Amino acid sequence: MKLGELVTVLNNKAVLPQEGLDREVFDIAHDSRKVSPGSLFVAVRGFHSDGHQFIPQAVQAGAVAIVAEKGHNEAAFRMTPTIVVDDSRRALALLAAAFYGHPSQHLILVGITGTNGKTTTTYLIKSIIEAAGRKAGLIGTIDYRVGDKVYTAPNTTPESLDLQRLLAEMVGFGVEYCVMEVSSHALALGRTVGCEFAVAGFTNLTQDHLDFHESMESYFRVKQLLFTGLSPNSFAVINSDDVHSTEIIGATRAKVLRTGLSERADIRPSGSIGHGIRGLSFSVATPSGTISVESSLVGRHNIYNILSAIGIGTALGFAGDDIARGINAMRAVPGRMEKVDEGQPFSVVADYAHTEDALVRLLETVREITTGKVITVFGCGGDRDRSKRPKMGAAAVNGSDIVIVTSDNPRTEDPVSIISEIEKGMEASGVRLTVCEFVSTTAAGKTPYCVMPDRHAAIAAAINMAGKGDVVVLAGKGHEDYQIIGDRKIHFDDREVAREELRKRRRT
Repeated sequence: MKLGELVTVLNNKAVLPQEGLDREVFDIAHDSRKVSPGSLFVAVRGFHSDGHQFIPQAVQAGAVAIVAEKGHNEAAFRMTPTIVVDDSRRALALLAAAFYGHPSQHLILVGITGTNGKTTTTYLIKSIIEAAGRKAGLIGTIDYRVGDKVYTAPNTTPESLDLQRLLAEMVGFGVEYCVMEVSSHALALGRTVGCEFAVAGFTNLTQDHLDFHESMESYFRVKQLLFTGLSPNSFAVINSDDVHSTEIIGATRAKVLRTGLSERADIRPSGSIGHGIRGLSFSVATPSGTISVESSLVGRHNIYNILSAIGIGTALGFAGDDIARGINAMRAVPGRMEKVDEGQPFSVVADYAHTEDALVRLLETVREITTGKVITVFGCGGDRDRSKRPKMGAAAVNGSDIVIVTSDNPRTEDPVSIISEIEKGMEASGVRLTVCEFVSTTAAGKTPYCVMPDRHAAIAAAINMAGKGDVVVLAGKGHEDYQIIGDRKIHFDDREVAREELRKRRRT
């Protein structure tokens, strides 16, 4: 594609010099190490480094042109066409969409945002689409799926250049639908600019990522961007039981479908709801008629996820039978209430719950299905929202019979310091033990907890104290198969460790 043709998607740009716009652009790069002859280099200001510092390396590597923000030294590379823009991240997204032929226009693109439930909802929607005999791709926290290919997901929503490349690959594979988790980071950083969504879904909003957004108001405003950007021909499927729903609905131009448990919802349960260890069963009233669903998903929070999926399936025009078949066919999501079973007389579940709200819902679900003790192992990530640490500590002791506080992904923080912040929320309802073992009674009826910074040791301790009918909850990491300690990413999988310890216990 010619440079002059490509940059027509940019507004408020200045091009220096004008000659060179007939140069051929063979690819786009925002990492100078990936520049090759014929690349258009977009200098992006990152969190740890500024891409403008690497313009000389990009030019030396053969970049045919540079996109940069106002304020850098444009005169330094006057022999290389330089497109000056207000926001190079937004420019990258627009350029990527144009370079790959605007792939979202050739797909039916579904975006899901919210604090909790995004992953499960996307899996449910993908299953509905496939139950109707159509091809669906998926982009989310666990992985990216294009046809038979599965890619590791470094981010819930990829950088705009990678996102448009994935969407174009889906088009090439004959994929008709793409279901995508849209994170708040992606919206704030403009990664989805240039994407045209047919349907967008909102699950809920609770505290998370305040290290990045700084306030709940800012966090909400970013989430709302997905809906203010919808066209009048698209659909917004909104959980109307969430307190933020009214404002989202008022701000979008899209056609709205409300989901929820109340009578005002367009998509809502009809009659009683059956729920237990084997899953959920209930009927759902929709504008197109009643749909009866059977799901192996466990817990009341999954009622909301199922309602969101049904709402989106309805917005996409799928028949009730296809929607029901898709819901029923989706057996489990990796790392979401995932059972680890080695024939032991108690249950072990691994779950991604890493916010106060998610942990509360998880433990409420476990309490409903267990006849014994709830033994919870959890920690909080380093270099992330510190204000949620004591809140998660309180949620853990209030929802468990015993808690083992451990390390999660400490990153550059001291794990012991993170744990001490968690403990501040445990003081009112919990009592710290010096020896990590279950005690049936404590002073003032407080929940016992202990501290074991070594996560492997913490999981082993939980499994060894479990008895018949108990549930061991491994919270916070779910599908993740790593720990980030300092700047190192080491292999660590809660499910693998649990399986190893269960087998070890069986041998003794």
